[in-house]
This record gives sequence, structure tokens and C-alpha cells, in this order.
Amino acid sequence: MMNVSSPNISRRTFSVVLAIFGFLVLAHVVSAQTLTPTPEPTPIQPTFTTPLKPMPDPSRVGVNTADPLSLSLTDAIDMALKNNNDIDVSRNDAQISDFNLKASKGIYDPFFNSQTFYESRTTPTASTIGGAVNGSVTQRQFFNDIGLSGFTPRFGGSYDVIFNQARTVTTNRNATLNPQFPTNLIATYTQPLWRGLRIDANRRSIMIAGKNTEISSSLLRLKAIDSISSVEQAYWDLVFALRNLQVQNDTLAQAREQLESNKRLVDKGVLAPIEIVAAQAQIATFEQSIFSAQESVTRAENVLKTLLLPDRSAAEWSRPIMPVTSTNPQIPRIGLEVATAEAMKNRPEIEQLEMSAEINKIDQRFYKDQTKPQIDLVGSYTAAGLAGTPNPLSSGAANVPPNLVGGYGSSLGNLAALDYPTYRVGVQIGLPLRNRTAKANFGRSLVEGDRIANNRAQTEQVVEAEVRNALQTLRSAESRLASATAARTAAEELYASEQRQFRGGTTTFYLVLQRQTELTAARGRELQAQTDLNKAVSEFQRSIGATLTVNNIAVSK
Repeated sequence: MMNVSSPNISRRTFSVVLAIFGFLVLAHVVSAQTLTPTPEPTPIQPTFTTPLKPMPDPSRVGVNTADPLSLSLTDAIDMALKNNNDIDVSRNDAQISDFNLKASKGIYDPFFNSQTFYESRTTPTASTIGGAVNGSVTQRQFFNDIGLSGFTPRFGGSYDVIFNQARTVTTNRNATLNPQFPTNLIATYTQPLWRGLRIDANRRSIMIAGKNTEISSSLLRLKAIDSISSVEQAYWDLVFALRNLQVQNDTLAQAREQLESNKRLVDKGVLAPIEIVAAQAQIATFEQSIFSAQESVTRAENVLKTLLLPDRSAAEWSRPIMPVTSTNPQIPRIGLEVATAEAMKNRPEIEQLEMSAEINKIDQRFYKDQTKPQIDLVGSYTAAGLAGTPNPLSSGAANVPPNLVGGYGSSLGNLAALDYPTYRVGVQIGLPLRNRTAKANFGRSLVEGDRIANNRAQTEQVVEAEVRNALQTLRSAESRLASATAARTAAEELYASEQRQFRGGTTTFYLVLQRQTELTAARGRELQAQTDLNKAVSEFQRSIGATLTVNNIAVSK
């Protein structure tokens, strides 16, 4: 009888079953491979090539790249100041202010006046005592007067001088001289003793016109500063755009050289053909950057041209601008306290507020003076002259003094002898009851003074904040440029190292592309940092009011 529990029999049986199972699995796999063939991978042939496109077209819309305009920053500023319409308007305003000042001073120009007329007057007279002939008296007169009047520049006085002369013929039998030549000279002077003595409306107008002239000059300088600052900012933006375009072109040229290198390595069997595709993809990416950079150049150039040229008919409008000024500016080395003091002294905004405060003080003086009583000293002097022909019809003609007998010349001689003077001296007093208008104007001028002082404090705060910001931006831009330069140097070394490793077969082309992209970005950041520094210097000079001085510009009306 067989013992079925024997260990040897059990092991043999298990081995047989395992062998049968393995055979069945193998047969199934072979059958499956036979029924479903494995597809072959699509290879990139060693002879894989695609045509290399030419470099991007450097032409830009609206400009003739064959006729560039070399332009320094100084020349750009000169063109802007010459052609800027806003500056022309401000210059016109300054000229108008000058004429307003001259017009205000014209109040002291003497005023000449004269009148001449012939008059015939017949008067009915019933009495023989009136010298009537047939019940009437007829008098014919040729009359002329010459006057000169005006104001005195000091103490608010006014004067009026009149010279009268006539030839009179009458039918009056009682007239001892017929014809006769009466002449007289009347001079009057009025001098304020209280209101109007130290300041009056005329002097107030002249002083305010003078201050307005200074304000208009300050506004003209402010427009010039703003124009120069805008030109400087636009100029450096164009410099950045052009240099950035050059960086993108250089990067594309390196990528194209890398593509040729990859092709040679693929031909030698050192590099997989797929790396050619990777290089071409990188070229396409860099081409996109070039197109964007070209657009930036066009936009920056148009902004600058708009600031420089009077209109689109200018010959330079269609010429590309090539900046030639060095990008390494002289960096100001002054502290915050000195910069703030310079700003308070030079900024046109502060100067305008100072002029407004001085105008307000003039108003306060004038309106305070207007609250006083009007007390004027008035004096006049009259000299008379007379001569004529004795009237044979008059019974008193024989008694005419000899000095009165004669013609027009004798009358003038009598006038010049001052034998017949008239003097008058008096005081005129005028006092509006309550005088509320003058008091209200004076109160308003005081409140206006407070408002100007508040504006001055606020403006000074804004100016100092601008100086702080500009100084901080200047220092930060300088530090960022140093860091960006160091980063660009390091990126160049890393890229060169990665290329050497790639040629030695110790790295991948992917890492080469990454290093190249990082180098391009580092170059762009360095250019931007340099541009920011140039613009920061311009903004700092504007903040302290030194833009005109630094550029050796004197603004004239």
C-alpha cells in the first residue's frame, strides 16, 4: 500500500504543475505578440534638416533706416526748447506780463488835451447901459486851450495845468478894448495827506504787475524744466530700447551659431537629432523678443520726436534717431539737507508762492490804507493876461492902461509878467460812513495771506518729499546697476562654462539653453538698471530745481 503523504512525492508533483503553468504563460505571450505587432518608434533621421530663416527685418514703420539722425541729449533739449508749443505759450504769457507792467507805468504819462472853437453869441439887451446896439449885443470869439494833466509817481499827487487864449470881438459900446486878447494860465495840484499818501491804486497796480512779471518768468522756467525732464526721460527710454534690441539681436545670433554647432555634432553622431529641433525652437523664441523690441524702439522714438519736433512735417519726423550721448552720467554726491535747501531756493513753485505772498502784502497795504479818511491838500495858481485895441465907440477907452493896449503878443507879455495872480490853498475831506467795502477788502486780504501761507507749507512738504524720493531712487538705482552688472558678468561666465561642458559631453543642451536665457535676462536687467540710473539723475536734478543750471540753459522771454 502506497503512502500518499510522502514528502518526496509532493515536491515532485508541485514541480510538474509549476512547469506546466510556466509553459502555458509563455505560449500566451508568444501568441499575443504574434497577433498584435509592436509599432516602431518614429525616429528623427540623422539627415533631418529644416531651412534656416534669415535674420528679422530691421526696418521699422514710418522711418527710413538708411538715413539715421545722430542726436545728443544736449541737441535734443535745444530742439525741444525751440519747438515746444507749451514753452512758446509760456513765453508769450511772460511777454504779455511785461507789456502789462509797461501799461501800468503808463498811468504816469502826462495827458495832453486841447480844444479850439469859434463862437458867435447874440444876446438881447434892452438897456443902453449894457452897450446894446438895436436892442442886442453880439460877441464873436475864437477860443483855444491847451492842457496837461497827470499823476506824480511818489506820494500819490495829481496835477492839472491849463493855458487858455482867445480873440474876442463884440458890438458892446461899453467894451473899452475891441478886439481883445484874454489869456490865462491855471495850475492845480492835489496832494493826499492820509489816504493815498504811501500807496494808491496806481502804485498798487504797478507793483502787482511787476510781481506778475516775475511769476510769469517763473512759470516759463517751470515749463522749460518740465520740458527738459520729459526729453531726458524719453531720450534714455529710447537708448534702452535700442540697446535692448541690440541685445536681442546678439542673442539670436548666438542661438543661430548654436544651431549650426548642433548640426555638426549631429552629423558626427555625438548629439541626438532632436537637439536641432530644440535649437530651432529657441531661435523662434528669440525672434519674438526681437519683434517686441522693435516695437518698443518705435514707440520710444515717436514719444521723443513728439517732444522735439513742432509737427509731423518736420524733416526729422521720418528719420530714425540714434542717441550718441554716453550712458554714464555724473552722479550727484550731496546730502539730503543740502538738496532740500537747494530745492527751497531754486524750485519755481516756491518762487511763485513767494511772489503771491508779496502781492498779498501789497493788497493788505492798499486795502488798509483805503480804510483811512480821505484828506487832500489842494493848491492852485492862476496867472492872467489881457491886451486889445481901444474901442473908439467906448467913452472909457481913453482910460485904458498902456500895458493893456496891444495885440496877442502884449497879452502874453502881461501873462508872463505875473502881474495878475490868483492863489488858492485848501483842504478837501471825504469819509464814507462805516466804510464797509474797504474793511471787507482788507479782511479778505488777511485771509488770503493765511491761505497762501498754508499753501506754502504744503508745497514745501511736497517738495521735500520729492527730494527724498529722488535721492533714494538715485542711490537705489546706482546700487542696482552695480548688482545687475555683477549678475550679468556671472551669467556670461555660467553660459560660457555650460557651453564648454556641452562640447565636452558632460551636460545637456537643455541646460545650455537655460543659461542662454538667463544671460539674456541679465543683460536686459543691466540695461534697465543703467536707464533707471540716468533717469534718476534727471529726476533728482528736477527735484532740486537744478535742471536749467546743469544743462547751461538760460530761459529768456
